[in-house]
Amino acid sequence: MNVAYPIADTEIDRTHLAVDYADIEAAAARLSGVAHQTPVLTSGTIDRQTGSRVYFKCENFQRVGSFKFRGAYNALSQLSPDLARQGVLTYSSGNHAQAIALAGQLLDIPTTIIMPEDAPQVKIAATRGYGAEVILYDRTRVMREALGGQIAQERNLTPIPPYNHPHVVAGQGTAAKELIEEVGELDLLLVCCGGGGLLSGCAIAARALSPNCRTIGVEPQQADDATRSFHTQVLHRIDNPETIADGARTPYLGTITFPLVLHYVADMVTVSEEAIEEAMLFLWERMKIVVEPTGALAAAALLSGVMTRQDARIGVIVSGGNVVMRHGSGSGKSSRS
Repeated sequence: MNVAYPIADTEIDRTHLAVDYADIEAAAARLSGVAHQTPVLTSGTIDRQTGSRVYFKCENFQRVGSFKFRGAYNALSQLSPDLARQGVLTYSSGNHAQAIALAGQLLDIPTTIIMPEDAPQVKIAATRGYGAEVILYDRTRVMREALGGQIAQERNLTPIPPYNHPHVVAGQGTAAKELIEEVGELDLLLVCCGGGGLLSGCAIAARALSPNCRTIGVEPQQADDATRSFHTQVLHRIDNPETIADGARTPYLGTITFPLVLHYVADMVTVSEEAIEEAMLFLWERMKIVVEPTGALAAAALLSGVMTRQDARIGVIVSGGNVVMRHGSGSGKSSRS
């Protein structure tokens, strides 16, 4: 069983919100013509099953197969010329690694990525393929944040963390901005939650563009640190939770994302491992799209009945589609942030 426990959050200023909608508008301008404006798909079957009109924002069709490109490019594009020449560093075993590497390639910024030795080889190869220097580490013996801080200081690199960064949050929020501008106002917006970057960014955009919309964060039951933090108003941590949704295995919300989630998000819910797998299969069979486990979290909440509302307009963020299929296995494993 995974145990969540309160952690000291003395570094968190709950009165200061690091990102607002103007930041998301500025991010959208930077991303215009660079990031894909991903498609919004609908399904008559799902509409009949839920009794609502459901719009799926498909970030599995984004560059590098994930919403992560939005935040990575927005952050790197704002570096000063001096910092850009020196380069950036991040730590990730999957989507954020590739996103930073590709953004660096496009902007001619050197990138250094710290990745665990047991990360999927295809992800390591893809990250290197975008021109990044990859440094491997043993995740059972080394804390990636500590290693990243040490290398960044030694090489004078600018750290760009996966979610706890205002420019990353603003970039992620452009996904919900695009969705609402395309389909109109929503009653509910369902968003997966790992470290809270996508969730908080989308909630800010929804509040600005669809004031009556309730943004709901979705986590695995096995990795419910953000849900516990939201409901108790105290930051909770879970180390190495066992869930198929690898992108939601972040141990706790960040000092930037936690206050934003508390301020803008209406509620947090959790879904079972079975519901996640069933949602992945349903989206594949009925909508013909490949979605990674974390990317299916929001859909799982709707399809399993955890979130129900009749005659509503519901947005669902499908966050990514990077699945490493294991031969002979009925399900895939996604790459972590």
